[in-house]
Parts: sequence; structure tokens; C-alpha cells
Amino acid sequence: MQRQTIRLKIMSELFECCICLDGFTSPASLPCGHRFCLGCIGEFWRIHGACQCPLCKALFPIRPQLKTDQTLHSPSGDATVPFKSGEVPCDFCPAKYRAVKSCLECMASFCATHLEPHYQDEHLGRHLLISVLKNLEDSVCGAHGKQLSRFCRSDRTCICAMCAQTEHRGHHIVSINKEVTKKKIKLKWRKIKLQQAIEEKISKVEKIKLADLGEENRKEVWAQNEELVGQLEEEIAQLQRRNTELEQLSQTEDSIHFLQRFLHRTST
Repeated sequence: MQRQTIRLKIMSELFECCICLDGFTSPASLPCGHRFCLGCIGEFWRIHGACQCPLCKALFPIRPQLKTDQTLHSPSGDATVPFKSGEVPCDFCPAKYRAVKSCLECMASFCATHLEPHYQDEHLGRHLLISVLKNLEDSVCGAHGKQLSRFCRSDRTCICAMCAQTEHRGHHIVSINKEVTKKKIKLKWRKIKLQQAIEEKISKVEKIKLADLGEENRKEVWAQNEELVGQLEEEIAQLQRRNTELEQLSQTEDSIHFLQRFLHRTST
């Protein structure tokens, strides 16, 4: 029984990557003999800043050339499956597979297959890979070419780490995520107040329409009421349009795009 358990464990290690604990995708062998998914070991080295085997801890002073076993290569996704909310197609796929990373140096998004050169090539391996972004160009600082990761409350603008150390030094700076959280809470209260204003005006319209008019001056009063109802209904329509705009803004997934839209809306 014990021998069978050991055998199953060995077989599992042969066909599963110990980093993602899943079947191999473009398995790459290290000089020490251990195998991993090309993307898994590439990300492991990029995050840890050293070329080391996660299993035996063998350290490679020079980045080894990683070759993949194409016989076990699995596709990066099904191109026929519609993209989910927040997903982005690969910029280099004729079939448009789902992108798994965006590169701030290449200014492009890559599926698992087209990302492989970034893990195989030493020069491309120095590129900064980030989570997939829909609006990649809008997420990069125009002055320094770095990712916009901070928000300057003093100047009400998104900035990069370099900006924070130079022209925005000494300003009130917070992380993008912290500012987004604050703005979304503010947005929520605006929507609540808008909804209250809409309900109040609808209630006024209903009261006017249900009012019991006396015989005296009936036509004159009804004309005045009709004009007031029309004015109130126009105001309700305007408030509802604003409420729809706020709802669409609150559903903006990209943090930087959300802040840019929020700031533009409050400045106009």
C-alpha cells in the first residue's frame, strides 16, 4: 500500500507542476533536472529576483536557457469562449486567446503562449510584467514610462513612483487602491442623495395629480399645475440621467480609468 502511494506521488510529480499544482503548460526543465511550467518558473524567478530551483534550491548565477517540451504544450484557452468581464484578448493571437499578463515595456498584453519569450529570453525577462490591463497606455506615466500606481491628492492626478520622488515630492500621496476606495464611498453617497431627490419629486408630482380642485378657477389652477408637473418631470429625467451616469462610473473595473473618469466628471 505504501509503495503504491509513493508510486502515485512520483507519477503526480511527473505530470504536475509543483508551483501551480496543475498539469504542465509548456513544461521547462532546469539544469538540476526538475521541471515546471515555463510561466510558473518564469514568474517565480521574476518575483524572487533570483534564478533558483524551488525544489532543490539550486542557484543558477547565469539565467539558464529554458526550452519547452512542445509535446505537452497546452493551449492558453478556448478562443470560441466569450471573454468574461475584465478579460482582455492577446495582442498577438490571430484567434484572440485570453491575455494573462501585460508588459509595460512592450505596451502589449499576452496569452500564455505568446508570453513564453519573456520567460525564455534574458533581455525580455527584465521587462516589467503586470496583471492584465484593459487601458494599458492610460496606465503608464507619460513622463517616466512607469506604471501609474499612486494618486497625488494635492494635484488630483495619478502618478508613478518616479513622480512621487520628483515633481510631486512632499505632496499628499496615497496608493491608487486607497483613493479608489474613498471615491467609491463618495460615489455611493451621491447616488443615495440622487435617489432621495428623485423620490421626493415623484411624490410631489403624485400629490399634484391627485389634488382635488374646486369649481372656482378650475381651469386656471389646472394649467398652473400642469406646467409645474411638466417642470418636475423634466427635473426627474435629468436626475435619472445623472444617476445612470454614476451607476456606469461605479461599474468601471480599471482603477486608473475609474479615477480619471471620476475626476473629469467632478471638474465639469
